[in-house]
Order: sequence, then C-alpha cells, then structure tokens
Amino acid sequence: MNQHRLSWAVATAAAVVVAAWFTGAFVAARYEARLGQMARETAALRARLERDLAALNEQLAQYRSAADLLRDPATQVVALRGLGPSPEATGRVLWHPAIGGHLFVAGLPPAPPGKAYALWSIADAAPRPAGVLRVDAEGRGSLRLAPAEGGKPVKVFAITLEPEVGVAAPSGPMVLRSK
Repeated sequence: MNQHRLSWAVATAAAVVVAAWFTGAFVAARYEARLGQMARETAALRARLERDLAALNEQLAQYRSAADLLRDPATQVVALRGLGPSPEATGRVLWHPAIGGHLFVAGLPPAPPGKAYALWSIADAAPRPAGVLRVDAEGRGSLRLAPAEGGKPVKVFAITLEPEVGVAAPSGPMVLRSK
C-alpha cells in the first residue's frame, strides 16, 4: 500500500509540476505578446513625438526670426484681408526688403485635393511667385519669404488657390490680398 501511495504522490507531484509549467508558459507567452504590442506602441508614440518636436522646433525658429524682424525699424507689417471664397481669412506679412520676411495666415480652409495656396509678390510689373503655403486643419499657416530680387519694394502681397503642381502666373481665385 505504501508503494501505491508513493506512486500516487509522485504522479500528483508530476501533474502539479506539468500544470505549473504549462500555466507559466501560457502566462509568459501572454506577457511577451503584450510587451511586444507595448513596444510597438511606444515606438509609434516616440516617432510621433519626434515629428511633433521637429515641427515645434521649426515653428520656434520661425517665431524667433519673426521677432528679429520686428526689432528692425525697416520691417513693415502688412495686413492681408480675405476675399472671394474666404472672406473671413486674415493674414500678416512681416516684410523687410533686404532680408525677406514671414507670412502668417488664419481662417483659411485647407486647400482641396490637387490644389495649393500660392503667395505672390507684386512690385512694379507682373506678380512673382513667393512660395507655396500649407495650412493646418484650423486654417493656420506660415511661410518664410525670401527677399525680393534686388531688394525691390513689394507693393502688394496676394494669395491665390492654384493647381498643386504650381504655375508661373496667378490663374486661380484670390483668397487674400494686401491693400
């Protein structure tokens, strides 16, 4: 009988060990899967944070440059008013003929697919392309402006809605204009 009890005890102990091993393996596999998922989520979050940080650093550099422009007495602040399809839109150009400037807009709806907002500077003759403006979902956007050729004064700044591929002269509706 002792032999019989001993074999039952050994069998029970072996069953407990096997059950514990399977339970441990199951729990470990679940935790490893969850850890893998958390690692992927962390990597995606880190990538998003790095993109956001780069965008914020770019925005900070623009604001510092704009602040430097505002300290210069030769800088002009030019207001832009909404027209046509975007009468509620507003804009400001901080402009220095020798240095260039910055454009800031608000209230402009995002451009439709295949379209982009183009900034034009008008001195004495035909409008010259001054850059392509992108706006966020809230209708805000900014753009760094290069100085005019030869430091010529700019009389008018205008923004039109153009094909995304770009055009040499304005062809779309004007949405913002100075003066």
